[in-house]
Amino acid sequence: MRQPLSYVHPDAKVAENVVIEPFVTIDKDVEIGRGTWIGSNVTIMSGARIGENCKIFPGAVIAAIPQDLKFQGEKTTVEIGNNTTIRECVTINRGTSAKGKTIVGDNCLLMAYVHIAHDVVLGNHIILANSVQVAGEVIIEDWAIVGGVSAIHQFVRIGTHTMLSGGSFVGKDVPPYVKAGRMPVSYVGINSIGLRRRGFSNDKINELQEIYRIVYQKGLNNKKAIERIEAEMPASKERDEIILFFNSSQRGTMKGYFSD
Repeated sequence: MRQPLSYVHPDAKVAENVVIEPFVTIDKDVEIGRGTWIGSNVTIMSGARIGENCKIFPGAVIAAIPQDLKFQGEKTTVEIGNNTTIRECVTINRGTSAKGKTIVGDNCLLMAYVHIAHDVVLGNHIILANSVQVAGEVIIEDWAIVGGVSAIHQFVRIGTHTMLSGGSFVGKDVPPYVKAGRMPVSYVGINSIGLRRRGFSNDKINELQEIYRIVYQKGLNNKKAIERIEAEMPASKERDEIILFFNSSQRGTMKGYFSD
């Protein structure tokens, strides 16, 4: 259903049952999947690829060119998965030549005033609360939750099943399965509540707690901590994922919290 007060470029590929409210603008080179609802005053620019059953609320701007002075007009995209909700005034910029695309996965919730910069990759089941600002080439992995008014520095990676408190300023990588908060953002424990909600057993949560005790509570540097984890902890999917995360970190990982 397309309201007569909306504008849809004739070259846009829009599924028949997409609902387009008044005052929407949809440019050329746009694809929108079945069942998606687009609220009034949304602007969808060239290069947007939007999946099925998404909800895009009034004022959102999808696939504007990057706010990056290196951008030279190259053909790039924004790719949004299925069942994702994009609330009021969210902005999602296209990629640059660095990666070519900005990606938002399936079943995500981007609350009002979130900004997603160029070449960001968001996994599935991610929640970004109101006014989270994500700089270019950030990676946020599946099931992560970022509290409101947080700022994520360029090139940072946030691991799977993490929980960041509101107002976080994130300049270092945040490893998987943890809670992070305080200033500067620091390790404050395992995301045990979130993990239980997603079916992790008590034994698995205890394993993760022991891994992070070695990382953050034994006075070891990361290299020594990883060596100890490999020597003392039995191999598992989660253990190996954590080891790989630390070994592949480009910006360095956040520190533990130490009282004065």
